[in-house]
Amino acid sequence: MITLLQGTVDTATQLTDTTSLTNQVVATPPQEIHFIDLLFQGGWVMIPLALLAFLGLVIFIERYITIRNASKSEANLMLQIKQYIHEGKLDHAITVCRNNRSPLSRMLEKGLRRIGRPIKEIEGAIENVGKLEVSKMEKNINILGIVAGIAPMLGFVGTIIGVIQIFHDVSIKGAIEIGTISGGLYVKMITSASGLVIGIVAYVLYHILNMMVERIILRMETDSIEFIDLLEEPGK
Repeated sequence: MITLLQGTVDTATQLTDTTSLTNQVVATPPQEIHFIDLLFQGGWVMIPLALLAFLGLVIFIERYITIRNASKSEANLMLQIKQYIHEGKLDHAITVCRNNRSPLSRMLEKGLRRIGRPIKEIEGAIENVGKLEVSKMEKNINILGIVAGIAPMLGFVGTIIGVIQIFHDVSIKGAIEIGTISGGLYVKMITSASGLVIGIVAYVLYHILNMMVERIILRMETDSIEFIDLLEEPGK
């Protein structure tokens, strides 16, 4: 009888221990994965991707500040130039352009220094300066386009390399484990996601800068035409 009771107690103890372990397993919260940790798990491909992201950001900030400074309103400049030309004070007009230090002012200064020569020659000089100013504003913008194209492809390369490593490990073990494949695959997909995000952002920033430059070009063309028309007025 005592032996039977002892066996019952042991069985109850084992059931209690099993229930306790089960509750511990259920109560264990899922492991949280932080964004930074995921990036570090992407492998060596994340290093060139990070360099591309940094390069694109630096170029955008530098070009944005430069183009923004060049796109300041020049309405007062044209009014002053018109007034000085009507009054015959070319030296004052040239001084105003020299002190302004904008693409339009440099174009107008070149045209003012050519006054007295044929209109075609003045127009050609203004056009040449305009092309030079546009090339200065567009400097390094194409690098953003390159980043937008390279980053996604580099991310896919990282994912493909990771998949190759996963199946190489499977071939060595001789057994397919779903946990190994799925766990390794989601880590390697980080490079693809990072490359796509960097590429999309660089693509958007590239077109933002291009739109800013095109807006300045339109204004420069409009003001240069107005300047040439001013020189062609009777009595000039």
